[in-house]
Amino acid sequence: MFFKKQLRSGIVYYQAFSTIEQMQELSKSIFAPNSCLHHYLNMATNNFREYLQGEEVRIKKYFYVLRPVLVAGWIEKNNEFPPLEFSILVNHLVPEGSLMNEINTLLKRQLDGEELDKEPKIQVINQFLNEEIKRLREYANTLNNDIPNFTPKLDLLFRHTLEEVWKW
Repeated sequence: MFFKKQLRSGIVYYQAFSTIEQMQELSKSIFAPNSCLHHYLNMATNNFREYLQGEEVRIKKYFYVLRPVLVAGWIEKNNEFPPLEFSILVNHLVPEGSLMNEINTLLKRQLDGEELDKEPKIQVINQFLNEEIKRLREYANTLNNDIPNFTPKLDLLFRHTLEEVWKW
């Protein structure tokens, strides 16, 4: 997942070779939605269980669960690697109403630099997370878990990279 995120980042410090461009192009054809979905769903489940079960919760931990739930939802709906920007995920996947308002309030508080410490849990967000995790888990269990063998494509990329670097 780390490399997938780095390939999508808008921040580029220095690129001497074409490897990154080739990896970005290759990533479109070797995306395994079932593996990625399970990864983010497990992250959401574990974080929800660990951080958001008490009557009072550390409010900033909502982002630790919202992001992976929304990412999993993006994968379900679009069958592609999700955008990195949290606001894009929210705007595309969260319906207008009290849930959207609460999430936007949290986001504004965070962006304003407010210390998001222990407060009473936000019921509408907890309910959404609980229901989405269950729904996405059921969806994930219907997916074909066969993962294609991407090794030949990756080996070819590796060999091209070595050839390019050695010529430099």
